[in-house]
Amino acid sequence: MEEQKLWYVVNTYSGHESKVKENLEMRTESMGMENNIFRVIIPETTEVEIKDGVKKEKTKKMFPGYVLVEMIMSDEAWYAVRNTPGVTGFIGSSGKGAKPIPLSPEEIDKILASEGMSRIDINEDLKEGDSVSIISGPFSGMYGKVQNIDIENEKLTVLIDLFGQETPVEVDLVQISKN
Repeated sequence: MEEQKLWYVVNTYSGHESKVKENLEMRTESMGMENNIFRVIIPETTEVEIKDGVKKEKTKKMFPGYVLVEMIMSDEAWYAVRNTPGVTGFIGSSGKGAKPIPLSPEEIDKILASEGMSRIDINEDLKEGDSVSIISGPFSGMYGKVQNIDIENEKLTVLIDLFGQETPVEVDLVQISKN
């Protein structure tokens, strides 16, 4: 059994994404699955619409009919999600009881960054001295070690090699990927 938190795409009835999220969070708690099912998100974007000269902000779902679930894939967790009311199945599963394929780190990082979130749980998955790679911003593509973690502001001080010297740079949590 794989003991790794990964992100999966769950297909829902169209327009039922919020209800599925709510049901899944309630089921996770009632079935005692908190150690297998972690976060359920509905990725959304905000669009500015001008109608009759009036600006309106409109929230739209990035993937209508889908929710993203962070979970450790086990038979119990798979069953709990699959049998949640409103869920029609997992994306990346061939059916016949086959386990689905998780999203790649690159795919989920882009989606979570657009939501202002990160795959990394700053309280559990990251500590000073960890090696990280910077995936966006002016230092994109560079590697370094975490020197300091500002949990409240979700910022890190990372020591990178800049012109042959160890240089501390401040980055947002969403700008890094753990090595």
